[in-house]
Amino acid sequence: MSKEERSTYTIQADENLGEVKIADEVVAMIAGLAAMEVEGVASMAGNATRELISKLGMKSLSKGVKVDVLEGIVTVSLSLNLKYGYAIKDITTKVQEKVKAAVENMTGLEVADVNIRVAGVEVPEEN
Repeated sequence: MSKEERSTYTIQADENLGEVKIADEVVAMIAGLAAMEVEGVASMAGNATRELISKLGMKSLSKGVKVDVLEGIVTVSLSLNLKYGYAIKDITTKVQEKVKAAVENMTGLEVADVNIRVAGVEVPEEN
């Protein structure tokens, strides 16, 4: 996606100072980083193309995150791999709360939904 194709959203407009715009990928990065801070989240799960890109060494901080912004209201969809031994309901609730707080505090946009898809559970290897 080229820079011209990215979706941007105006988060502040002042005729004296100008305007502040934020790219949807920035919102996705904020959401992804917030989700990874929750204990029990092993990794973000992306689609096959993004998984291949990350294996080749090109990291995407927004892997497994989809952001839709409509008139200042954000809907975030996350795809996660969780660690074995944690309660899925507890982890996903914490992720929803943390992502909502992070996006709202950092961007000023209102978060309506944080949808989570549990793509897998990572089981520790036995030695």
